[in-house]
Amino acid sequence: MGDGTGTGTRPVRWGILATGSIAGKFAGDVLPLPDAELVAVGSRAPGPAEDFARRFGIPRAYGSWAELTADPEVEAVYVATPHSAHHAAVRQCLEAGRAVLCEKPFTLNAAEAEALVALARERGLFLMEAMWMYCNPAIHRMAGLVRDGAIGEVRSVQADFGIGGPLDPGHRLLDPALGGGALLDLGVYPVSFAHLVLGEPAEVAAWAHLSGGVDTNTGLVLGYDSGAVATLSCSLVADTPQVASVTGSAGRIEFPRGFFFGDRFVLHRPGRDPEEFTEPGPAASFVHQINEVTRCLRAGELESPLVPLDGSLAVMRTLDAARARIGLRYPGERAA
Repeated sequence: MGDGTGTGTRPVRWGILATGSIAGKFAGDVLPLPDAELVAVGSRAPGPAEDFARRFGIPRAYGSWAELTADPEVEAVYVATPHSAHHAAVRQCLEAGRAVLCEKPFTLNAAEAEALVALARERGLFLMEAMWMYCNPAIHRMAGLVRDGAIGEVRSVQADFGIGGPLDPGHRLLDPALGGGALLDLGVYPVSFAHLVLGEPAEVAAWAHLSGGVDTNTGLVLGYDSGAVATLSCSLVADTPQVASVTGSAGRIEFPRGFFFGDRFVLHRPGRDPEEFTEPGPAASFVHQINEVTRCLRAGELESPLVPLDGSLAVMRTLDAARARIGLRYPGERAA
């Protein structure tokens, strides 16, 4: 593609970089879409790519990232590697002139993310973090109500995402070399939820239990110049409620379990009956963000207003600040 300016009305031709479980989820969600077509998959070795291609009926499989990104039929690449490899993978895609949808968290740290954003902007290429929560219709509806003053001035945000385990000792979430731990993989959702409502915090406080070079149980308190606070948590050792709420001076909004892919929420206001809002369509799905990438490419937009790059950078800065507070640094981590 090379100029990031879109594809007319024909399907966007996708390549997938990496072949893990999240790549399989993406592939399965692409297949039925009329405006998207899977044309290639790439891995670090030919075997996994060939197996993945057979599984999803993808016409071309490559045993290297370079071959995938050099394929002239590939217009957009979904980067599905562990986040420790996001910087290298996205850079290779951008240098080959491809639009990119990169799995969350954007990178290991803000410096890496800033380098990628600068490269995409310099080359006039589309780049977006795959934060599916931001493309969720229920989240859109909630954000609109908050902007319109439905709950008054926002005073507090609460959100958590914890899983109970136990995880296999070889699991990627326990591997510091892969950027493991609760904060980057799970905590990015509560942090992103708070950012959507309140923006970037003025202060970040955090505590975590560290084990084997990763954080396994982590809490954050974010403070804002408006006087609002966000209390957030994430865990690899506790099956938390996985709920979120936004409380304002005139009411509150509550999301039930699975807030990060939910399809409903409840608005509570004094003197009124609770109002439940439900948004139809697939919630736990890549469909909404795939459609958003398609819309952006057809419109010639180089970033999505739903998942703006400056917002992804702000979230990475908040995660960096939290890691500084808990003393977590990954092996070989460097500024980009």
